[in-house]
Amino acid sequence: MTFDDVRRRLISKPVALAAALSMLLAGAGAGAGAGAGAGAAAAAPASALVHGTPASMASLTNLAHLNFLLDTVPLTAVEGHTTYRLEENPKVLAPWTYADNSNGDGRYTRVGGGSLDAVTGYWSQGAFNADDIARTAVVYLRHWQQTGDETSREHAFQTLRSLTFLQTTTGPNAGNVVLWQQTDGSLTPSASPVELPDPSDSSESYWLARTVWALGEGYAAFKSADPEFAAFLQDRLHLALGSLNEQSLAEYGSYDVADGVEVPAWLIAGGADASAEAVLGLVAYASAEPTDAIATTALTQLTEGIAAMSSGSVNQWPFGAILPWNKSQTLWHAWGGMAPAAVATAADVLDRPDLLTAAIKDAAQFTPQLLAAGGADNAWTPTPGESQIAYGVDSRVQSLVATAHAANAPGLLDIAAIAASWYFGANRSGAPAYNPATGTAIDGIARDGRVNPNSGAESTIHALLSMLVLDANPALKAKSLGINETVSTNGLSVIEAESGTITNSGSVVTPASAWTGESNWSGGAYVRLDAGDALSIPVPAADQARTIYPIVNQSVEPAGSTAWTAGKSIDLGSTPNGGAGAQGITDAPGRIFPFSLERTLPAGATSVVGHSDGTASVDALLIQPLISSVAVTGSGGDSTLYVSAANETTVWKSGVPRGYMLQQQAFDANGQLLVAGQNSNGADHSGRVSVAAGGFTLVTLVQN
Repeated sequence: MTFDDVRRRLISKPVALAAALSMLLAGAGAGAGAGAGAGAAAAAPASALVHGTPASMASLTNLAHLNFLLDTVPLTAVEGHTTYRLEENPKVLAPWTYADNSNGDGRYTRVGGGSLDAVTGYWSQGAFNADDIARTAVVYLRHWQQTGDETSREHAFQTLRSLTFLQTTTGPNAGNVVLWQQTDGSLTPSASPVELPDPSDSSESYWLARTVWALGEGYAAFKSADPEFAAFLQDRLHLALGSLNEQSLAEYGSYDVADGVEVPAWLIAGGADASAEAVLGLVAYASAEPTDAIATTALTQLTEGIAAMSSGSVNQWPFGAILPWNKSQTLWHAWGGMAPAAVATAADVLDRPDLLTAAIKDAAQFTPQLLAAGGADNAWTPTPGESQIAYGVDSRVQSLVATAHAANAPGLLDIAAIAASWYFGANRSGAPAYNPATGTAIDGIARDGRVNPNSGAESTIHALLSMLVLDANPALKAKSLGINETVSTNGLSVIEAESGTITNSGSVVTPASAWTGESNWSGGAYVRLDAGDALSIPVPAADQARTIYPIVNQSVEPAGSTAWTAGKSIDLGSTPNGGAGAQGITDAPGRIFPFSLERTLPAGATSVVGHSDGTASVDALLIQPLISSVAVTGSGGDSTLYVSAANETTVWKSGVPRGYMLQQQAFDANGQLLVAGQNSNGADHSGRVSVAAGGFTLVTLVQN
C-alpha cells in the first residue's frame, strides 16, 4: 500500500487526494474531460486593482468561481434520505468536485470524480460530494454573516439542504453520511475506486465530521434568521452526534498504543484532523446553545483528544505539531492543519486554557519551522517533500489567526501574513495562486514550481476561507498583500543515507514501496547496517551550528544503538536501533523516526558518521539550523523571519545596506512580544538580530 493509497483508504480524503495527485502531475492537466452537466468559465489575470479599488482596500473574497461550480440537483426522497421541505422544494445546490483548465485557454470545465460513463451519465465516484458541499456551505455562511449578503444566505440554505439529504436518517447507519452523489440526485454509497468506509455511510468518516462542521455553523447563523430551519439543522446535528456517541466517542477516556506510545482512542476515524473540523462546527453551535450538554460534551471530548496528539518541541520532531492520525507517530499532513484553530477556539468557548498549549506549540513553534523549510507543504512523512495546495495554506492561516486571538499572541499574526502571502506570489511558482478578480485558486504547486492550473472545489473553498479571514482582519490583510515573493528560505533539509559511504557489510536497500503503512522511506531507500558497520554521510558546511536528526527505522525489539560523530572524533550522541515498543494499532511494526541527538553539529563539519553495534536501518539525516529563516519582499518592504531551535537566546548578525536600519520585533516560543531588557526590539544600524530560545524575530529593512 502506498502513501497515496493510505490517503484514499485510511485517511479517507478522496477529494484532497485527487487534488494532491493532480498536483504531482501539474502541467499535464488532471481530471477527466467535460461531461454531463459541464459548463465553462473564463479566467482573468490577477491585478493590483479589484473592481477599480486598490487591493488593500477592496474585498478579496470573490465568490464568482464558487458560484460557477454550483449546480442544481433534483432530489427525490428515498429510504433513509430526505431534507428540509423536500416536497415543496425538490431542488438544491451543490458544487461540482473539479474544475478542469487543462487546455490552458483560461476556461474551466466542471468535472466529477472518477471516470464518466457515457451511457448512464454517471461518474464512477460522483459529480458532487459531501466533503465539498459541507465546506461550501461554511463559505457561504461565513460570507453572509460577515457581509450580510442575501445571495450567500440563500446559497448557504440550499447547500445545507443538499448536505442533509446525504445524511442517512434511519436504520443502523443513521447519522452517518453518504459521500458521493450524481447529477440526477441519486446517491453512490460505494464509489470506484473503493474508499473506506464502504459503503460510505456504514461508519463515521471525514465527511461526517465536516457535516458536523457545517451543521454547527449553520445553526448558529440561522438561529435568529430562520428558527424553523435552524431547528431542523439542530435535529440533524443531534443525529450526527448520536452516531458519533455510539462509535468513536463511546471510547472516550481510553487509549490505544501506536508504536509504544499511548494515543487517544476516541478521535473521529482515528484522526485529530477529522475531529478538528467537527470541533469548528461544535464551537459555533455551543456558542449559540451553551446549555446543550450533548454538544458541549462532544466538543470537550474531541478537543481533549486533539490536544493529546500534540508532539515534539522546537528541537524534537515534529517540532510541536499536532499529529493528525493516531496510527502514525511520523506522519504530519496539512489536512490536519485545522487542529490548532479548533483547539484554540474551543479552549476559549470551554474556558479550558489548559488545552490552548497544544495550539500555541503548533502555531508558534511548528509553523515557523514549516515556512522556513520552504512553505506550507502538504505533508511531512516524516521528511518534507510534498507539493503545496490552498487547503494546507488556509489551515495555517486560520490556525495562526485563531491562536493569536485566543492566546493574545500578536507575533502569530506576523507569521500568518507570511503564510497567507502564498496566495499573492510568495510561493515556489513566483506567481499568484489566487485571483481576486475571478475567485479562482490554482489546484497546487509542485516542489519544482510547476502549477496545476485547475481550480476545483476544495482549492476554491479554502482560498475563500482564507480571504474571509483576511477581509475580517484589515491589518493582517495589508501585511499579506505587501508580500509577493519569497526571496530565500534556510530551514530543515534532508540528506539521504544512501549518499554516504558504507564500511564493512552494510548495504543500500530499496523496498518495493516507499510507503510503510505509516510513513515513507525518504528517497525510497535506506541503508542497512550490521553490528560493527559504519556509515559516513557528507553534509555541507554551514555558517552556524545545526541540530542533526538521524532518521532510523526503530524496530520493536531492542537492537543496540548507533553512535554518531561529526567527522571521526566529535561525539554527537546516539540513536536507538530498536526498542520502539508494541506495534499496537499501526500498520507496520516499528517506526521511521527522526531522533534528536544530544549535541549539535559544528558549523564547519562536513560529514556525519554513524557506528552501529547492532542491526540498524538508517533512512536519512534531517538537518535543522539553530537559526532558520525565511526572507520575503513586496510592496510592504523587505522582511526576514528568524526562527530559533536553540535552548538560549541567540544573536544573529545581518548585513544592513547604507541608508537603512533594521526594525525588529522579537517573540518568545509562545508568540508573545518580548519587552525591552529581555530582547532587542526597535530599530538600529548594528545588524544584530536577537532571537529568543525557541522563539522567532521578524526583521524589516527600513530607510533612515
